[in-house]
Amino acid sequence: MPAEIYLNVAVGGVLTGLVYGLMALGLSVIFGVVRVVNFAHGEMMTIAMYIALTLFTALHLDPLIMLIPIAAVLFAFGYALQTAIINPFITRPEHSQFLLLVAVAIIIVNVLLIVFGPDAKGIQTSYSYDSFQIGKLIIDATKAYAALAALVVAAALFAFFQYTTLGTAIRACADNYTGALVVGLDVKHLYALTFGLGAACVGAAGVMLLLIVDVTPAIGPAYTLLAFVIVITGGLGSMPGALLGGVLIGLTEAMAGLLFTPSAKSMFAFAILVLVLLFRPQGIMGKRA
Repeated sequence: MPAEIYLNVAVGGVLTGLVYGLMALGLSVIFGVVRVVNFAHGEMMTIAMYIALTLFTALHLDPLIMLIPIAAVLFAFGYALQTAIINPFITRPEHSQFLLLVAVAIIIVNVLLIVFGPDAKGIQTSYSYDSFQIGKLIIDATKAYAALAALVVAAALFAFFQYTTLGTAIRACADNYTGALVVGLDVKHLYALTFGLGAACVGAAGVMLLLIVDVTPAIGPAYTLLAFVIVITGGLGSMPGALLGGVLIGLTEAMAGLLFTPSAKSMFAFAILVLVLLFRPQGIMGKRA
C-alpha cells in the first residue's frame, strides 16, 4: 500500500481527533471543577446534533454557522441542569450522582427516540465532497473545517479560564472549595457556569461531528464512553490532556480501521487506555494526587 495512503488516513484521524478532544474537554472541565462525572455527556452532544440537523433540514442553515447559537443553547441547558438537579447532589455520595446522571441520560435518549425516531440521519453540505490537496496529501475539507472550529473553541475556553476574572474564580473553586466559600464566592453559581461551559463544548463538538457522522438517539452512550476513554488517557481534569487524548484516540481509530478492520477501532482505543492505566495511571498529562 502506498505510503501516502497511510499519511492521508493519519491526517484524517488527527482532524477527527481534535473534535473528539473538544468533546472530552467539556467532560474534563466539568469534572475538574464540579467533581461530578457527567454520565449524560454523549447524550447532551446528541441533542446538539439533532438541533443542527433540524435547522439544516428546515432552514438550510450550515452547522458551522449555527455553531455558536447551538453551543449557547447547550450552555443554557447545562446551567439549568446543574442549578435545578445536580447542585443538591454535590455533597451526596458518588453513587447517587452516578444514578442521577444515568437517569438524565436515559431520559434524553428516549425523548430523542420519541421525537426523531431510531433511524440514522445525516446532512450533506455544499462542501461535503470537497478536499484540499498538498502534494500527495489529500485533506477532507469537512474534517478540516471541523478541526479548525474545534481548535478555535478550545483556545477561547483556555483564554477564558486563564485571563478572565470569572475564569480565575472558577479555578479557585476547583482548587479550594472551602476557601472559595470563605472569600465570598457564589460557588453554586460558578459550578452552574462551569457545567454550562462543559455542555457548550460538547454541543459545539456535536455540531462539528454531525458533518462527519450520522446521528441516531442511540449513539449518545458510545460517545460518553469515548469521552471517558479520552479524558482518562489524557489525564482527569487536564484541559490540554483532553485535546491530546482526543488526537491520540482519533489517530489510533483511523489507523486501526485501515490496517485491520473498522470494527477493531474501539479495541485499539481501549488498548491504549489499558496501557496508560498500567504505566501512567494519572494520564499522559495528569498530575499525581
